[in-house]
Amino acid sequence: MPVTHTYNEEHYCKSKRERRNHRMKVGFIGTGSMGGLLIDAFLSSGGLLAGDVIASNRSPQKLARLAQLHPGITLAESNGETASRSDILFLCVKPMEFKTLTDEIAHCLRSEQIVVSITSPVQIYHLESVLPSKIAKIIPSITHSVYSGTSLCVLGSRLEADDRTQLLKLMSHIGTPVEIYEHHTRISSDFSSCGPAFLSYFIERWIEAAVEATGIDHTLAGKLAGEMLLGTGKLLTEGEFTPQQLQDRVAVPGGITAEALNHLRCSLDGVFERLIATTHKKYDEDVAKLDSLFGRDGITRRK
Repeated sequence: MPVTHTYNEEHYCKSKRERRNHRMKVGFIGTGSMGGLLIDAFLSSGGLLAGDVIASNRSPQKLARLAQLHPGITLAESNGETASRSDILFLCVKPMEFKTLTDEIAHCLRSEQIVVSITSPVQIYHLESVLPSKIAKIIPSITHSVYSGTSLCVLGSRLEADDRTQLLKLMSHIGTPVEIYEHHTRISSDFSSCGPAFLSYFIERWIEAAVEATGIDHTLAGKLAGEMLLGTGKLLTEGEFTPQQLQDRVAVPGGITAEALNHLRCSLDGVFERLIATTHKKYDEDVAKLDSLFGRDGITRRK
């Protein structure tokens, strides 16, 4: 039974009048790298207004900087305050900090609230076992800072249809929300969240080699590479090309591109298999540690 599908904007879009009449409060516990990015993206895209946001962080300095960037947001004095005042609560902390955080805020939460983890190793069953609220896991991407990319959505059993609508509508302001099976979180994240780092490393090495070999201006090479990536992405998402079809279209048999592709195939043999093995090994280790923290040792994971 397939679960992977994307948000339908036309189906779920609410009227401006309805949006004005009901303003939900969205909380963020943790305003570091990704928590701060989400707040910035939601506010700059118009998905949220400053008055919709309440945030807490263990660093008063980070909160002060956030308030300077976004006048009008509410700075909570504690994580408990953020939790109790939010309709949707994003938990933006590191994996091994989750058990301490859930112990701190569990008594502040209610069954009608939606709690969202943005941390991939934290499982739905971890949070549903200790919190009374509706639980979701949404893995964002740095690409949301330019209102692009996909957010990976795993929705817990307590969410109802209206909750799903609300969450996907919110995420659609900063990218394309896609529902996935939880056991596909890691491999999906390799593409949507880790992918920008993997591809930028490939581009970085390519540019460095080009500059050294030919003397091309570094900035020019970077612009050419960036525009190429943007166009390639559009061909794969909007142009109805598969990766293989795109290679076949560009690489004329016996031509320069075909010869270079043959070199890449030989040089990269086994690289992506090892990459996937590496990310999955770390992920499985983190899930096992979280199972222990949440008292779920030996649990049989849902497939």
